[in-house]
Amino acid sequence: MKTTLIIMAAGIGSRYGKGIKQLAKIGPHGEILMDYSIYDAIEAGFNKVVFIIRKDIEKEFREVIGNRIEKYIEVEYVFQELKNVPEGCHVPADRHKPWGTGQAILACKGVVNEPFAIINADDYYGKIAFKKLHDFLLTADPSQSEFTMAMAGFILKNTLSDNGTVTRGICIENDEGYLTKVIETKGIIANENGGLDCETRESRAIIHPDNRVSMNMWAGFPHFIDYLEEGFKEFLLDDTDNPITKEYLLPIIVDQLLQEKRATVKVLQTTDRWFGVTYPEDKEVVEKAMKELIDNQVYPEQLWK
Repeated sequence: MKTTLIIMAAGIGSRYGKGIKQLAKIGPHGEILMDYSIYDAIEAGFNKVVFIIRKDIEKEFREVIGNRIEKYIEVEYVFQELKNVPEGCHVPADRHKPWGTGQAILACKGVVNEPFAIINADDYYGKIAFKKLHDFLLTADPSQSEFTMAMAGFILKNTLSDNGTVTRGICIENDEGYLTKVIETKGIIANENGGLDCETRESRAIIHPDNRVSMNMWAGFPHFIDYLEEGFKEFLLDDTDNPITKEYLLPIIVDQLLQEKRATVKVLQTTDRWFGVTYPEDKEVVEKAMKELIDNQVYPEQLWK
């Protein structure tokens, strides 16, 4: 069965500063974080990758990774563009960034027609999550609910940055390990007492280093993309939020489906350490972490030969 890895790589990355953070080289032979994700995905059984990018980075993106990866896995490209909105909707003149991760996955409509997993381009997830998500796609019953999905549940303390605050989706699960609610929590940072601080008032009472969190690593089936199309138009026509800054985000979309009892989301637990390039200072930390993984023979020194 064909299974696709969708990689969201269209983000502007304003906190990272100059340069395209998704293409930052962190491996001993110029590998970037996506190289390791794709390597893990192929090992897990995925046989197609779809890159969601912007038109303005297409040339560099193909040169840095796309052309090389085509030798090992089927590759396709789709584009997330600010002006790509449904008929009857308009783009505010002062808006300069695309509409978020929900719009990104919607760009895959017509290209992804098989079970899929979703990841961020600038995150490292580890091998366990890819294997569990792929196994889920092979064994899940899509008729279990209107939208049968899964997500990788990371331990919060394994996903923090030493160089600034992070935003995480705190996961609330039932006794069977299914997601019941996602609480989007901003400004999470470790404090000097070994605990955590955050900006989100709703999360202050429940936030704990061992919380399970969403890192935008989801698994699902193609009709979810059809739903994103329907929801995106409703999102754009809703004038409740500021049209300059509002975003159509996967965690919020999934949480709404959960509250409406339309989706089931299995939380697949992983103890792997997450790391990513959010701030410029993170690059050195990621390089060191990857070297340790190579030294421990988790990866070969040179991924692609």
